[in-house]
Amino acid sequence: MGKSKKRIIYKGKNLQFTNLTREEAVKTTAGLLKTDKKQAYSLITLFGLTAEEVLEAGASYEDVKGMESLLG
Repeated sequence: MGKSKKRIIYKGKNLQFTNLTREEAVKTTAGLLKTDKKQAYSLITLFGLTAEEVLEAGASYEDVKGMESLLG
């Protein structure tokens, strides 16, 4: 494999992973509950978020109550 192709592959692989802190995940989850619940569920299970954290970040009570089984 040539140098250019190798560099492009490694660059693409490294761009896929972002550094997401727990605080950013909570804020993102609260926003995603209104639009994309599937991605919100993924973040909840990945970080083990609690209902209190998501509510404090600004999510509606109805959205949090609807996914009560996922939230610890």
